[in-house]
Amino acid sequence: MLTVQSVQPAPAATKYVFDFAEGGRELADLLGGKGAGLAEMNRLGLPVPPGFTITTEACRHFLRNGAEPEELAAEIDEHLSVLEELVGRRLGQDDDPLLVSVRSGAKFSMPGMMETVLDIGLTDRSVLGLAGQLHDDHFALDSYRRLIQMFGRTVLGIDDHCFSDVLRAARASAGENDAHLSVAALRAVVAAFKQIVLEQTGREFPQDPREQLALAVRAVFGSWHTERAALYRRREGIADDLGTAVNVMAMVFGNKGTNSGTGVAFTRDPASGQRGLYGDYLADAQGEDVVSGVRNALPVAELERLDPHSYGQLLHNAVVLERHYRDLCDIEFTVECGKLWMLQTRVGKRTPAAAFRIACQLVDEGVINLDEALRRVTGRDLAQLMFPQFTPGPDAVQLTTGVNASPGAAVGAAVFDSATAVRRAEAGDQVILVRRETTPDDLAGIVAAAGVLTTHGGKTAHAAVVARGMGKPCVCGAEGLTIDGERRRLLASGTVIEEGDQVSIDGTSGAVYFGRIPVAAPPLVDYLDGRLDPDSVEADDLVRAVHRLLQHADAKRRLGVRANADTPEDAARARRFGAAGIGLCRTEHMFLGDRREYVEHLVLADSPAERDAALAALLPLQRADFVDILEAMPGAPVTIRLIDPPLHEFLPDRTKLAVRVALARPAGTTDEHDVALLAALERLHEVNPMLGLRGVRLGISIPGLFAMQARAVAEAVIEVRRRGHDVRAEIMVPLVAAVAELDITRRELVGVVAEVAREAGEQLDIPIGTMIELPRAALTAADIAGVAEFFSFGTNDLTQTTWGFSRDDVESAFFPAYFKARVFDVSPFETLDRAGVGRLIRLAVDEGRLANPTLHIGVCGEHGGDPDSIHFFDQVGVDYVSCSPFRVPVARLEAGRAALASTGGSDSR
Repeated sequence: MLTVQSVQPAPAATKYVFDFAEGGRELADLLGGKGAGLAEMNRLGLPVPPGFTITTEACRHFLRNGAEPEELAAEIDEHLSVLEELVGRRLGQDDDPLLVSVRSGAKFSMPGMMETVLDIGLTDRSVLGLAGQLHDDHFALDSYRRLIQMFGRTVLGIDDHCFSDVLRAARASAGENDAHLSVAALRAVVAAFKQIVLEQTGREFPQDPREQLALAVRAVFGSWHTERAALYRRREGIADDLGTAVNVMAMVFGNKGTNSGTGVAFTRDPASGQRGLYGDYLADAQGEDVVSGVRNALPVAELERLDPHSYGQLLHNAVVLERHYRDLCDIEFTVECGKLWMLQTRVGKRTPAAAFRIACQLVDEGVINLDEALRRVTGRDLAQLMFPQFTPGPDAVQLTTGVNASPGAAVGAAVFDSATAVRRAEAGDQVILVRRETTPDDLAGIVAAAGVLTTHGGKTAHAAVVARGMGKPCVCGAEGLTIDGERRRLLASGTVIEEGDQVSIDGTSGAVYFGRIPVAAPPLVDYLDGRLDPDSVEADDLVRAVHRLLQHADAKRRLGVRANADTPEDAARARRFGAAGIGLCRTEHMFLGDRREYVEHLVLADSPAERDAALAALLPLQRADFVDILEAMPGAPVTIRLIDPPLHEFLPDRTKLAVRVALARPAGTTDEHDVALLAALERLHEVNPMLGLRGVRLGISIPGLFAMQARAVAEAVIEVRRRGHDVRAEIMVPLVAAVAELDITRRELVGVVAEVAREAGEQLDIPIGTMIELPRAALTAADIAGVAEFFSFGTNDLTQTTWGFSRDDVESAFFPAYFKARVFDVSPFETLDRAGVGRLIRLAVDEGRLANPTLHIGVCGEHGGDPDSIHFFDQVGVDYVSCSPFRVPVARLEAGRAALASTGGSDSR
């Protein structure tokens, strides 16, 4: 539940290194996603530079023991020799050096979270040989400075600012980017970088290429445990023990001049799902320049103008890969002097809108079937698509338009560094992280922020990739904005935005606004709410795609989906959203507002007669409430929970009332009603009311309370039936821990229902069941099932009482520390704890059904709308889940996906 799969230790005779010609997707556990992708492309005959992959098992050995496996060095030497023979050069040889890149590559994509080192093999001697071979001092020196900077930061742990400050000063004096630095300037930068290494580490930059390689591999292993990588794994639910593979590849260079370059492309637009090749390309650059966003890239389509032959090859390769993977592919490539090289491929991350569109496109293209399409979208995707969108009015101040990197609307205070974003978010503020470009070190700020805005970069920049993966709105490349870092403000053609000022970003359109922009529900909600026909001309392709896959989910799912609804309005909306009934109608809200006085009369009653009078006054009000609810759900089950919270929650605040009484006494203005009410509150006061007089305990302790509610339900059923509606009411008893509690209560309720039926001269069939929300109830489910006609798991309280957590306190008190320590990755109140709470549910389902084969079982806690939890409920045989009305479409979709997961589904086309 809480993390993506862990791995088992490798068997004894372990192979730690694989050539790119070995393996493929089936070895992704060992080769990592990048290594497996390189092997697949090699199999397909695509142009991949030669190289080899060091497995995740070698990394796990390093993480367990603090050292590489003894055999690893020899295996690397063996594969390096093969590589040298293939290219006809030795690593770092003086006159014509082989250079390699060292890149991380875990099984699950973790963009920018771990390390990469390029140009391994350059030394003071080989850089001269490289320059001589190519007759290009600029290229050789630029490559050397990149190596020293990346090696210094990644391997030697030197703060990158030490290098970037030197480079920034050199760029400023040249007035341009790296490509326009003079040879003399680059030589000075290299010398300065080497001096930084000496001053920071006490030793010269390593001049042994094999030592460079060994240290780089070790650094990539070590980067698995960096703070940013750990944070990313916690957020994405990736296990800590998977480790990363390391890919060693012969360098190909995009920085060899204008006929060279590098890019990142997607076989379809990962933001919108539109068909066609999308991405970024930079001429005379290396891959880090594109991903970092330090230079604004060109659309990849510009490559057709710059190098038609390479562009044609890229299009062909994109088609090959998409057909092979049967999905959107993410591609990294380099063009070296007119020759295209493929450096990486993987199934690409995409936005929720793109996920739905692409899934349906692939069905229409005959690539996958509807079952597979349903597997490729999630309830979380659908939930995000239901979020509000901006509706800017005529007075909206639009600052600029950037690249629409990750869709959605976000409003918050502008902040200019990650630490501030984290601090303000922890204080409860909504913030927008504004950066020139983000780096992996900004991950904590991205997690904390409501959205991300950068002034440089494109759809493949670090900020865009990470934000899309997290479902956060992001606008990149907003060149109309200038960050004044020293004064901590943002400048936009005469408008000054100080840190803390509100800004609004629209990741769907790329628009950036000053101030707060109002939001409205998107067209998709109009469709879900029945206001938009999916077959009408007003419906766009996203609405049609969601409709198509929801319909398929409904056809496939076993689980029923109901709603938690306490008002006729909520019930009607839930019905429009596709709910098959109400799984939880809470009655406590019906005692609030101007009805509090009736509860006061009940609490202050001094005799059975006064108590009965108070209950009699409440009866017609309760009956009217139930009539409205039942009329909103004709023909569908409506499960009405009897009053659950302690009575003091419906009374005035005890402390405030005590103060009022105390102040009135000296003045002689004491209100005797207040005095009596305070005495009652003192009598009812509990240290821990959540475990006190509530639920079934109230029904047993206050004679007539539950009977009044049962009579109101029964009379409402009669009234609604006489109006011509089919009515299916159910009564649910809360907080049962012992079968005796339910037995006593049930006998009373059955008697009341029978009495109403006799009075009306009609038959009444109102099932009576119970919530299973205490561990004892789950453990004695067989006994309780002998009395109950249905169970409904109240997973909120069941989680509280199983863990011993007070939900109102723990989430702010110590959950942050628990997340950081990875006690769990997701709050057990958000996603069901399968090992503990789930085990109780499984036991209660199995033993309850064994004792009562006709037992109907549902879930009505918050987990009923959680995608991951829905899969568990399907597995254990629950009949339905119930959730808030807005989560009903999410539950319908996930219930369909859960059915496919349990049966295996079909992917025949």
